[in-house]
Amino acid sequence: MSRVMFLVYCAIAVGMGCFLALQAGVNGQLRLRTGDPVRAALLSSAIAATSLLVYSLVAVREPWPSADRLIGGPWWLWIGGVLGAVYVATSLVLVTRLGSTLMFALIVVGQMVAALFLDHYGLLGIPRHEVSPLRILGVGLLVIGVVLIRRF
Repeated sequence: MSRVMFLVYCAIAVGMGCFLALQAGVNGQLRLRTGDPVRAALLSSAIAATSLLVYSLVAVREPWPSADRLIGGPWWLWIGGVLGAVYVATSLVLVTRLGSTLMFALIVVGQMVAALFLDHYGLLGIPRHEVSPLRILGVGLLVIGVVLIRRF
């Protein structure tokens, strides 16, 4: 991968992080309107699913995979939607209790701890990257960042 493409991908990742912060704020307001985090998450997820369905029907030119191909995969392929639903519903509550900055700082720490584990053991089809002292230091610095955000 060229350096330019690497930087483009990094910029896209930062943009997606911005989208998550916006989504939490928007969905937090939706929770206030519905009075319930689960219903707000359901509405948000239904809109997401509808958007993806329309995109899939209009823009994706490849045929759907066969049922055998889908069913033949590991059991954990099917929990992504549940994990997403739990994430959205939980963030709807946490954003109003912790604020966006602290909530996302904690989420990033959780993501990094899980990512270190997944990388180290090569789980879920992710290429194996052993944990190193510098990677642990990076996560430690994120934890220090959370402490600073919480205190100030």
